[in-house]
Amino acid sequence: MQHIRAIAFEADDTLWVNEPFFREAEEAFCQLLEEYLPHHSVNRALYKTEVGNLPLYGYGIKAFTLSMVETIVEVSDGKAPLSVVERALQIGKDMLNKPVDLLDGVADTLARLSPRYRLVLATKGDLLDQERKLEKSGLGRHFHHIEVMSDKQPANYRRLIDHLDCRPEEFLMVGNSVKSDILPVLELGGYALHVPFHTTWEHEVATYDTDHPRCRSVADVTEIFSLLP
Repeated sequence: MQHIRAIAFEADDTLWVNEPFFREAEEAFCQLLEEYLPHHSVNRALYKTEVGNLPLYGYGIKAFTLSMVETIVEVSDGKAPLSVVERALQIGKDMLNKPVDLLDGVADTLARLSPRYRLVLATKGDLLDQERKLEKSGLGRHFHHIEVMSDKQPANYRRLIDHLDCRPEEFLMVGNSVKSDILPVLELGGYALHVPFHTTWEHEVATYDTDHPRCRSVADVTEIFSLLP
């Protein structure tokens, strides 16, 4: 990592807590439909709907909420009362109003890195929601560029790297998702720093070569300083 010029950070579950809120919402949703199907069956139906809707709705809380409504119709065969749909909508609104809890060491790490590197927030999800969380976090001043992607495929990262006017070997991606933050960047020839979070959405689970020369796994973001010059 001797030639790194730009460092990009995933937002959710790398800078601040996110996935536990989805798990809480899933639990509340499954309880909401327990008269129609067992808990685990509702959960699987919701996941199937979410994944099927990704090409249409993308990622984020709004997409999750629409998938909850669709799952209600499917699981209840269209017979669930309007109050059930209203409760699902409220679950989604409650998620949008959750506090932004920074992970340990994040604020200090960004403050130390920003004078030396071009820092980028590179995340996916709903633009309005991610902008809201960034504002609440107080971290916006550290970033040279904000990129909210519809997806995180190699082509998305290629456009970002080109926009930053640097080469892949000068780019480092820091994130918790192997599938979205690590593998696409390694494919392009960039560097990646995997910071695992204690819970990960099933759709984001993947494996990678832990001995890859351009990738490291660390316990938290503060360990980045041991890898940079």
